[in-house]
Amino acid sequence: MAHFSSDDEAMLQAMLRQLFQSVKEKITGAPSLECAEEILLRLEETDENFHNYEFVKYLRQRICNTLGSMIEEEMEKCTSDQNQGEESGYDTVVQHVTKKTQESKEYKEMMHSLKSIMMVVVESMINKSEEDETRSQDQQRKLQENPSSCCTDNCSDSDSSFNQSYKFCQGKLQLILDQLDPGQPKDVRYEALQTLCSAPPSDVLNCENWTTLCEKLTMSLSDPDPMFTDRILKFYAQTFTLSPLHMTKEIYISLAKYLELYFLSRENHIPTLSTGVDITSSNVIRLLKKVRLLNEYQKETPSFWIRHPEKYMEEIVESTLSLLSVKHDQSHLVSQKILEPIYFFALVDTKAVWFKKWMHAYYSRTTVLRLLEKKYKSLITTAVHQCVQYLGLCEAMKADGILGHSKQCGKKQKSFYYSGQEMQYIYFIHSLCLLGRLLIYKQGRKLFPIKLKNRKDSMSVTNLLVLFTQIIYYSPSCPKMTSVAHSENYSPASMVTDVLRILCDQKECAVECLYNSTVTETLLQPIHNLMTGTVAAPDCSETALIHIADILARIASVEEGLTLLLYGENMNSSEEESPTGVHIIAKFSKKLLDEDISVFSGSEMLPIVKGAFISVCRQIYGTCEGLQVLLPYGLHESIAKVWRKTSLLSERIPTPVEGSDSVSSVSQESPNIVAWEDNLLDDLLNFAATPKGLLLLQRTGAINECVTFMFNQYAKKLQISRQKKFGYEVLVVQVASTAAGAVALQHSGFISALITELWANLECGRDDVRFTHPRATPVDPIDRCCQKSFLALVNVLSYPAVYELTGHQELPNKAEYSLREVPTCIIDIIDRLIILNSEAKIRSLLNYEQSHIFGLRLLSVVCCDLDALLLLEAQYQVSNMLLHAQEENTFETSENHRDFIIDGLSVERNHVLVRINLIGGPLERILPPRMLEKGDDPYPWPMFSSYPLPHCYLSEVPQSADIKHDSDIGEMLSCFKMSDKQTEWIENCRRQFCKTMKSKPDSVSGGALGELLEKFVLHLTENPSECYFPLVEYTATDANVKNESLSSVQQLGIKMTVRYGKFLNLLNDAAENDLALVLKHCERFLKQQQSPVTSSLLCLQGDYTGHDWFVSSLFLIMLGDREKTFHFLQHFSRLLTSAFLWVPRLHISKYLPVDTIETGIHPIYFCSTHYIEMLLKAEVPLVFSAFHMSGFAPSQICLQWITQCFWNYLDWIEICHYIATCVVLGPDYQVYICIAVLKHLQQDILQHTQTQDLQVFLKEEALCGFRVSHYFEYMEALEQNYRPMLLRDMRNIRVQST
Repeated sequence: MAHFSSDDEAMLQAMLRQLFQSVKEKITGAPSLECAEEILLRLEETDENFHNYEFVKYLRQRICNTLGSMIEEEMEKCTSDQNQGEESGYDTVVQHVTKKTQESKEYKEMMHSLKSIMMVVVESMINKSEEDETRSQDQQRKLQENPSSCCTDNCSDSDSSFNQSYKFCQGKLQLILDQLDPGQPKDVRYEALQTLCSAPPSDVLNCENWTTLCEKLTMSLSDPDPMFTDRILKFYAQTFTLSPLHMTKEIYISLAKYLELYFLSRENHIPTLSTGVDITSSNVIRLLKKVRLLNEYQKETPSFWIRHPEKYMEEIVESTLSLLSVKHDQSHLVSQKILEPIYFFALVDTKAVWFKKWMHAYYSRTTVLRLLEKKYKSLITTAVHQCVQYLGLCEAMKADGILGHSKQCGKKQKSFYYSGQEMQYIYFIHSLCLLGRLLIYKQGRKLFPIKLKNRKDSMSVTNLLVLFTQIIYYSPSCPKMTSVAHSENYSPASMVTDVLRILCDQKECAVECLYNSTVTETLLQPIHNLMTGTVAAPDCSETALIHIADILARIASVEEGLTLLLYGENMNSSEEESPTGVHIIAKFSKKLLDEDISVFSGSEMLPIVKGAFISVCRQIYGTCEGLQVLLPYGLHESIAKVWRKTSLLSERIPTPVEGSDSVSSVSQESPNIVAWEDNLLDDLLNFAATPKGLLLLQRTGAINECVTFMFNQYAKKLQISRQKKFGYEVLVVQVASTAAGAVALQHSGFISALITELWANLECGRDDVRFTHPRATPVDPIDRCCQKSFLALVNVLSYPAVYELTGHQELPNKAEYSLREVPTCIIDIIDRLIILNSEAKIRSLLNYEQSHIFGLRLLSVVCCDLDALLLLEAQYQVSNMLLHAQEENTFETSENHRDFIIDGLSVERNHVLVRINLIGGPLERILPPRMLEKGDDPYPWPMFSSYPLPHCYLSEVPQSADIKHDSDIGEMLSCFKMSDKQTEWIENCRRQFCKTMKSKPDSVSGGALGELLEKFVLHLTENPSECYFPLVEYTATDANVKNESLSSVQQLGIKMTVRYGKFLNLLNDAAENDLALVLKHCERFLKQQQSPVTSSLLCLQGDYTGHDWFVSSLFLIMLGDREKTFHFLQHFSRLLTSAFLWVPRLHISKYLPVDTIETGIHPIYFCSTHYIEMLLKAEVPLVFSAFHMSGFAPSQICLQWITQCFWNYLDWIEICHYIATCVVLGPDYQVYICIAVLKHLQQDILQHTQTQDLQVFLKEEALCGFRVSHYFEYMEALEQNYRPMLLRDMRNIRVQST
């Protein structure tokens, strides 16, 4: 210190100035002094020029001179210790030397000397800076005498903020406070404010005099000089932007308090309703600037206030609500009412965005709602009152016949003046948005009911929603609604609709608020009035109807809302007493489609109104229960009629000619007609969401166009709207379950596109991807990229689709296949991936093993449908191909012995061979696994290349039914002797059957079961009321039918049945001929009752295309007795149950309507599986949802189960119980058993929904653990609830289409 001269001081000052100048930008960007210090401390890490600064060099030189020798000594000492064997790393040495140095006397002396020197240098710099500042102020005071010399808004950048942060002290702030005093000259006050704005806000707010300054600024906001108040608002804005919440909170509260006092003061000239608001007025401009600043902060603060204590947020909320709740005590006319703060907030934030943000998070929402409930409920009351007042105004306008439309619809013209009516409307919109946001939340709804001054009854949530709804059709509307919505549409109807949409999207809120009869009746009231021609009906515009339809569609898209529309709140009330919403909507939609409403005749918007209400109906008829209610209205026919008319119009649109006057009109008309046609096709397509709806769609004759439209939409990969409960996958499954649907999918190009996409993933890979490394070898048998295509093919390939797309077609079996030859149809897939019976096919595959495994997996799933298996076996000898491939996949181990090569293909072929050659339920056959096991013998299952199958795949032969079991159902058989009162013995027999099934189900089997069925059906047909079909005389003998031929499918089915019967010890070697005779008799017997039709569908061009699994099952039950079997079938054919158990019974039957026959859809599909889906949704909703999430339909798998009488899915005794239950208890038990099966599989279904292989699981896996007897009580409960409805519909299958 003794050697520190004035030259040294000057040198150090220069060094510091250089350093500060270099880091000026970093320091000025720091929000506080602490941050600036942190930046300086970490300068070495962030500044690459750190070691080039003269001040840093100076410090380094001082350290070297003072501590250099000591550091070297310590380093040498550490090095010698290492050489002596003590291990220590580099970091340890550095730590040791540093510690020793800092503890040394030399270090402490050096630090003391440096501090002393730097204090002198810094103090000198501060003094010099204050002198410069004083000189600068004098110069500025002189310059201010000339107004043109006033500083601009950027004066805060004229000096270093770092220097200012050092010089801005308590004395400086006190000086500013004195200068801001209202008694000071204007120039002095302005200069003080300018100095304040140029200082860092953090320094100002950290001063002790901040509270006093805040009060001064608040007082100064009333200054008449706009430049002065703008400068204060700029300071506030800087504070909001740069300072933490606990500081900005004080500014916000002070501004809010100022505004509150401003509005409460009678001295201020606040506009009234009568005068309106002129936004060019200086007073209004200043007021709006303050309100706008407050509102901007309101919208920003929720993003960060959760990081601070709740009290800060609570103070902000309370100051806001206190301001918005300001009221004037006025006893004079409403027109003279002084505008309150809420009007001006509504002017700058019409849609109450601030309130939306405050209510978004639970953290702030709790505080807002608590304060509203305890202290500021008047804010809600006035908002409700504003809505009531607006509705009254609209009603008065309607009553007076004022149809003109003001600026309320949309702010199309810029205006600088808002009339009192417009201010009221703006406040109404703000109130509407605020109340709509409030209703979303449970605690917000608890603020209701609200007591209003001029109303006797309180305003409940329901009353408020009724009011909202009335505003839609009472308020003035825009003259025309365009297809493209305006970005800012402030029409009352659209604003209310937006609020109701948001409420609909919140399920809990919608259930509590919207889903009640009062609200729906209000929504439907104008529709009801239009249909009945009520004189008192409001003049409901097309726009209002479109908004109402939008809300109704959203209500109908949710289960609870749909139930309300279908059945009302009182489920037991009849339609005659009070028609439910669905009936009103359906009747109105029907009238719209038939153009039976004169009010809208010739309206340009009529197609839009039609489309809106058809969309509501689409939400309803897209469900099984909704379709049942809408059936009488025949909407499918009305929509199809309008579509045909529109289609003709679109074809007649002339080609525009250049220069013609019609060009513009044609160009506008054409897209509208095409869009309307597409909407109608989409509406028709949605009938395919349910089995019965698909029947109606096919009856319209528009199935091909609808499927083509679906494929076009699917190919565009368009986003499915929220109201659609599922994508197109479920529609594809439903459509593919029918023959006509499968053909339509083929003609539309859907199947071709599906196969092309599959081939690209399986064989080609993506051409647009440039690989830098080879593709990974797939680990799974079906690669992940092909899984979607695999499931899509599984969905499509039901038996009706397989038969229509492959029936009577041979495989190409070309001599050579080009690598560029891509399959386009199902036959190509079979030829290229499944039946690889030539070297040419194998060579054509780039990924032979992966592709062939894909084909074998697909074959395995398809062949689970026994009719599809028999068809492929009959046409392509699939099993012989697989056996030959296994034989070739061997190697010679000795002279006369060959072993099979175990690889992925041989294991898969072995599994498929066992699956397609063995019949049996889960306990009757053993399928080899597809995966290898760990250990010395990875695949212990024997492979084979010829029949018979190894015995290890057969379970132990079940014992045949014992004679003593017959006594267990002797009591049941004794019922047939008491035939005096037929109805009594029928009920007694059914009661005894149920009792036996619950207590001793195993006794219902063997010969006793055959006798039971035979006697029961015989006695049942003696009662005319139980007969559904008429008696048919049949006189053919065995000799007459002996020479008739059966189809190859039937012949293979006979062999399969006899093989299964022998395994069960039910049949002997002669059974094959006997079963063939029974089937021939059945074909002739049923031909007498058929009505051939002309159709392009293969399935309608002759006899039933599949095997008769019901007759085969009965043949086994009757222990191979052909006479008993056929006599039973003759009697059984008169019962309604035969229509649903015996599938060929109604094949092109004359008892069905012609339009039903032409669709090729069996009653099992459009009746049984329709109700299976309907009951599944009601009884096992998780399973129903799982199906739709998987893109699969319960109807397809249930149709497969029923068609083949659960063969391969249940053990034989359970198949007997299924048939016996349906015969004895009625055909509706077919539905109940399927529901019981799906309920039994619930956990498995949910699991496979997650693994995305539900379709494969349901088709390939047997129903393990399911027993009909275990679910008897459950099925009886279903009978109690659903039997009348099901039997009524089952009896209506003969009714001509409505």
